[in-house]
Amino acid sequence: MGGLGTPSGPVLACGEVRTRLLPTSDAVDERTAERLLRLRTDERVRLSRHPNRYAVSPGLLTGVDCRPPSVNGASSRVVGTVTARAVLVEGRVLQSSAHFSAPASGPDRRRPWGHYLGRPGCLIPVGRLPARSVAEGFLAGPGPHELDVGSIAESLMARVCRHRILDFDLPLTTVNTSLRWTAVPAVEGEATSVLFTKADDGLRTVALRLPHGTAPAAVAGLCEDLALHDWLLTTVAYALDGLPAGHEDSGLPKVLRSLVDHLLHLWMPRGHVDRTLHAVWEELDEHTGYSRQWNVMGQRIRDQLVLRAVRSRHQPSAWD
Repeated sequence: MGGLGTPSGPVLACGEVRTRLLPTSDAVDERTAERLLRLRTDERVRLSRHPNRYAVSPGLLTGVDCRPPSVNGASSRVVGTVTARAVLVEGRVLQSSAHFSAPASGPDRRRPWGHYLGRPGCLIPVGRLPARSVAEGFLAGPGPHELDVGSIAESLMARVCRHRILDFDLPLTTVNTSLRWTAVPAVEGEATSVLFTKADDGLRTVALRLPHGTAPAAVAGLCEDLALHDWLLTTVAYALDGLPAGHEDSGLPKVLRSLVDHLLHLWMPRGHVDRTLHAVWEELDEHTGYSRQWNVMGQRIRDQLVLRAVRSRHQPSAWD
């Protein structure tokens, strides 16, 4: 199947990404990352060391035959498979991602499973797909008996986190986030657009209009990268929120050191994003101000550590 909006391609791609700190006391090495993400025996874990350590599990397919989410209750049905994978960044941050793409129409009757298995990650409608209604409904969240891609991502996350090599001794308190996204081809003459929203419950939504021919897998990678950096910013802001600035707080240096040791070096926007979508990331970053906020917080953390080091050197000892 081709890219978004091409004659043989989908008119819609949707997905959800879950992000959390790997539940173990320290970053895992490359060999351990392979063990964690070896979800299938017939395909290897993909590893990358540049620009940072990045491990990707083999893709897993989940067969579905159900109604897609819809804002107007449109009666429709999709059949096929949802693709899911797990990603481990620097042996420290775990993501699970599930997504699918869908063409404008399909056969008027349901075909045998073999027809759908030959198109992994594609959900084919029975008849026509109400693409706009499905896109809006997907971002709003599934209703009863509707396709729930988030539950597929969550199930994969739980599977990895149950691995016996993890010690579940987290070095700092963190938050878990979900990013739900949709992508449709831009109308001819229309510029790329991005609509990004955040809710207090850890849910983020992204509605994308992208150039014709954009590969759904590339969009999924873009959204994983956005979800990672949103999680990093959210987690560091949460850790700093309400912490007293006074040197008398003995817990603050430990929190600051944990942030430096485990998270500050992970900020690397677009490190694993398809080059064709770098401009979209830059537009997102400009809209959210994430990089500016991250730089300010990182400098604040380093300044606090320097001030505490200076105070400790000038602290009078019992022998003075």
